[in-house]
Parts: sequence; C-alpha cells; structure tokens
Amino acid sequence: MRLSLWILIALTALFMLFGSVYVVREGHTAIVLNLGKVVRSDIGPGLHFKWPLVESARIFDARLLVLPAEPERYLTSERKDVSVDFFAVGQIQDGRAFYRATAGDELAAIDRLAPIIKDALRNEVNARTLSQVVSGDRSKIVDAQLAAINKGAATLGVKIVDLRIKQIDLPTDSQVIRDVYRRMSAQRQQVASKLRAEGEEQANQIRAQADRDRAVILAEAERDAQKMRGEGDAEAARIYGGAANADPGFYAFQRSLEAYRASFADGDAVIVLDKDDPFLQYMRSDR
Repeated sequence: MRLSLWILIALTALFMLFGSVYVVREGHTAIVLNLGKVVRSDIGPGLHFKWPLVESARIFDARLLVLPAEPERYLTSERKDVSVDFFAVGQIQDGRAFYRATAGDELAAIDRLAPIIKDALRNEVNARTLSQVVSGDRSKIVDAQLAAINKGAATLGVKIVDLRIKQIDLPTDSQVIRDVYRRMSAQRQQVASKLRAEGEEQANQIRAQADRDRAVILAEAERDAQKMRGEGDAEAARIYGGAANADPGFYAFQRSLEAYRASFADGDAVIVLDKDDPFLQYMRSDR
C-alpha cells in the first residue's frame, strides 16, 4: 500500500512538473492564460514555467509570413476596371491583441486583414488614372497606404512589414481592353503616318537636290561644250584664213565644192539658177 502511494505521488509530481513547463522556440512568441484570461504575453524563446492545471500556454509563430490574397477588381478615376494581384508580408507584433482578436487563429487574422488591405488599395487606385496605375511607380501606391493599413492591423496584433503588387491586369470581360487596343492602334497609326510624312519630305528633298544637281551639271556641260565649239570654230576660222591667204583660188574652189556637196546631199534637190550665176562657175565646161 505504501509503495503504491509513493508511485502515485511520483506520477503526480511528474505530471505537475511536465504540466508546468513549456518551451518557446526561436521565432515564436507565447502567451499564458489563467482560466482563459491572458496573464502574461509576448514571452520570448526559451524554457518557461506556468501553474499546472489553471494556466495554459499558447504559442504563435512570430516570423514573417506571406499573407496571400485573391486578385481584386478596382475602378480608376476614369471609371476603368483594373484587376490588382497583390500579397502582404506581416508578423505577429502583439500576442495579447492577436489572441483577443482572433483567438489565435491565423486564418481568421488573414480573413480580417484582407478587407483592410483591399480598402486601402482601392483608395489609391480610385485616385489615379489608368495610365498612372498601369505604368506608374507601384511603390508609391503601396507606401501611401502602408501606415493606414498598419493602424487597422494593429487591432489584430499584427504588423504589415511589406505590401507588394504582383500584377495589374485589365479584366478580360471589360470594355477597357477594347478601348486600350483601339487607342494603341490609333497611336501606332499616328506614328506610322508621321514616319511616312517624314519619309516623303526627305524623298522630296532628295529629289529636289538631285534635280538641282542635274541642272547644274547640264548647265556646266553646255557651257563647256559652247566654249569648246567656240574654240573649235575659232581654230577652224584660223585654219581657213591661213588656207585662203596661202592660195585664194584653191580656197574658193574648196568652199564651192563644200557648197555643192551640201546642196545636193540628198540626191533629189533641184536648184533653178541663171546660167551665169557665180554659184555655177566651177561647173561650167569652159573653166
């Protein structure tokens, strides 16, 4: 009987010992509940003790966690639809507030954080045009609302460390896509028309320059030809003059033969002249 009592006491002591000890791992935090009431919170890593039976420990992961969310549709200041895909990075900052707000349920915390983040992003998207949302600096959209988001997240004992926009799309069932495509097409056509006009202008300039160069070349060639013809005529006149001075009779005969050749070149010419006309002086038989 005495042995059984000692065994019972030993088991009770072991139970009390194990029931009063708990371990908080690195990157975690803990709270201690006394009959359901939080009596200690934000307990760091290590070996800790609590009153058995009346106290219990709840341990939470205090590391950075990614809080996923489904893409949300927003309206820009132009009443255009956009689909924003984002995620948040947060961690438990206040174990007491976290337990009171969510009873320690991380999924419940995510469900309550999602509307806070979505409403904050909606305020920023609603204040911007479609071009500013799609092509602008996304960090400005996030930074402008991160402080407001953390005010709401603080009620859950959570701090949002970072918020990132992964992708901004135009909904496939939206009129925006067709409007964007039409606008892009009009812009491309405008650019193409501008390039064609610039090309036509350059072509006209090239053609005008070519015409000017052609006229200058022809004029210079005609000038050189006239100069050469003048020089040739002068040289011919000089030669003819020298020949005439050397033998006037032969020169006159030679010139007459050239005149005959030119007059009867086609073989069908008919010339009516007086028989004593000087033109025929070398054709009369008496010479």
